[in-house]
Amino acid sequence: MTVARAESDRSALDAGSVLATDTASPDSRDRLEADVRRRLERVETGLLAAAEANSDLVTEAAQHIIRSGGKRFRPLLVATAAGLGEQVAEDALVVAAEVVELTHVASLYHDDVMDEAEVRRGAESANQRWQNSIAILVGDYLFARASDLVADLGPVWVQLQARTFARLVQGQIAETVGPAAGDDPLEHHLRVLADKTGSLIATSCVFGGMTAGLSQPELDALGAYGEEIGLVFQLSDDLIDITSDQTGKEPGTDLRAGVPTLPTLMLAGSDDPEDRALTELIGSDLSDPDRLDEVLTRLRAHPVIGRARDHVRGRAATAQQHLQQLPDRAARAALAEIADQLVDRVH
Repeated sequence: MTVARAESDRSALDAGSVLATDTASPDSRDRLEADVRRRLERVETGLLAAAEANSDLVTEAAQHIIRSGGKRFRPLLVATAAGLGEQVAEDALVVAAEVVELTHVASLYHDDVMDEAEVRRGAESANQRWQNSIAILVGDYLFARASDLVADLGPVWVQLQARTFARLVQGQIAETVGPAAGDDPLEHHLRVLADKTGSLIATSCVFGGMTAGLSQPELDALGAYGEEIGLVFQLSDDLIDITSDQTGKEPGTDLRAGVPTLPTLMLAGSDDPEDRALTELIGSDLSDPDRLDEVLTRLRAHPVIGRARDHVRGRAATAQQHLQQLPDRAARAALAEIADQLVDRVH
């Protein structure tokens, strides 16, 4: 598993959970929820159509991850952010949501090859079912389909999508090679997360705003919100791997795989002898369940967990500050609620 887990079931939020608790008026909240659900239904149908190919094999492989589910977090952001405007270009919204999800799904095919993953969303991964070369080429095919779709929206959309894709690739490369000599490992981790996850989440928010005709300063605020939410999204997973056993994922999965996370990187920067000893233990072979349990127990009781939670909480607060520049509508309350819910998962 890579440092920047692209999306796990424990990371995602759905339309109901986000929109049911916002502070907007009941009528406006209900309208937004109905709009978002209707839009996501159209996106779901469009994703399968976009993954069709001339070959039955390619179609089956390209639809493999799409059919296995997922919460469609990025399309949710597109559909919700569009609610910030008075009028929405509905067809463009659906295409934009399909583009960001196809881009995300394509990256999962490549991630699974690099991670030698066996399972994705509870099903056999594409690289296991077919082979690495097929999985890589299917990922390329889905990137191409996303590019084809976004071209219909215009040059500005294409440019933003291309720049986002470039950041995804650079983030993957940075993750693969690791921090350079003299680099702070924690800062490197945050840059990787920003490129691999924050970039596409930010673009999802901006695409939604573009379909609603928002001004450039408003789009900038949406993008800044999305960048922070992307980090909250993944850093909360860093914590959940250690603190929770109620997520459907075995605790300590990242620890056992040697994946750096926010708490372990914070701990590694300590000069305290006991912290150094714990860091050495974390870096040892944790395939032994007893040793892994010892690490989990010691980390859960360590003050570093509180510091990591404060870091996540601070980023969520920053994300919500960016929202203050946006129209005071039910969609803004829903976007704020997304930040709250991501933070709530780690407390």
